[in-house]
Amino acid sequence: MFTGLIEAVGEVIEVKPTNAGHRLRIASDLARELSPGDSLAVNGVCLTVILQSSGELHADVGPETSRVTTLGGLSRGTQVNLERPVRADGRMGGHLVQGHVDGTGTIEEIRADADVHWMTVSFPLLLAPYFVHRGSVAVDGVSLTVAGLGEDRFDIQIVPFTWEHTNFRTRRARDRVNLECDLIGKYVVRAVELAGGGLGSGALH
Repeated sequence: MFTGLIEAVGEVIEVKPTNAGHRLRIASDLARELSPGDSLAVNGVCLTVILQSSGELHADVGPETSRVTTLGGLSRGTQVNLERPVRADGRMGGHLVQGHVDGTGTIEEIRADADVHWMTVSFPLLLAPYFVHRGSVAVDGVSLTVAGLGEDRFDIQIVPFTWEHTNFRTRRARDRVNLECDLIGKYVVRAVELAGGGLGSGALH
């Protein structure tokens, strides 16, 4: 379980094909805090650390993960958000993030507004029931609040600290991002669906 509070931004230094997908080699000072077998969220996707040294880590990405997330499109030099799982005795500063991406979205616009940035992200219509105004969403693993909501897109406000300490500062319009909807909201929608309400039929199945 993660919180959506990014600990470090790493740089992809190698994407190597394997028999079961591909292996990422990521440079980050956070590697010193990791051991083989540890879980790590990379752009919001929970991966397992395979190898580790003082300045880099390796993690494997399977074909299905490549298909349903943006990790299949990573290339050398790409900046990625990194977060270790929250400790059981730690503070929950963001929201409950599983590292299980529900789909990908597209950045439609990034605009500066005084000292903050606004980002508009479009999403697949199947995910629409899982977004609520002022609700939580993880975008590339970052815990954020839905500040504006349309039929197929939402707006998020990014404060200066988050802008400077995540990969958002490297993002551009038309970039794809990983989306994880709020965990509690998904259970609510599923309960309504099972009760015969039909809300969210087909989504996340």
